[in-house]
Amino acid sequence: MEYPELELALPGPERDRGVKAILSGEKTALTGLPELYERAGEAVPEPGQRFCVVDSQGDPAATIELVEVRVVPVKEIDEEYVRAEGRGYADVSEWIADHRALFQSDPVSEYLGRTPRFDDDTLVVTERFRLVEAAGRHASTGEDSIA
Repeated sequence: MEYPELELALPGPERDRGVKAILSGEKTALTGLPELYERAGEAVPEPGQRFCVVDSQGDPAATIELVEVRVVPVKEIDEEYVRAEGRGYADVSEWIADHRALFQSDPVSEYLGRTPRFDDDTLVVTERFRLVEAAGRHASTGEDSIA
């Protein structure tokens, strides 16, 4: 079965670090902006949905399954969630600074047609997931998949 593709950040070192963190189990959460889904004509994801995470070359790297999805203001992000993002943030303020830079970056602003607001009251989509399968190998058994 094929799943929708999920691209972390832009292709390059940032995406590669994110994919590696998913495969190692360090990354079990990711964050988006509701307006990015709206602009793409997509609904906010729901628990149970699966996605194919692609690497910087566009090749499948992993299959993940969402286990929790919430839309919350930035001020509700806590240390535990920041750790689950698997990026080594020192604290919530570092997470906020990094996500502000990402969501207000030129590529995101160009995609949305404007620079989005990012403050304590900005709504974000928090997605927690589990690794279902690494590309070509079952995450739970380590055995090669037969596809």
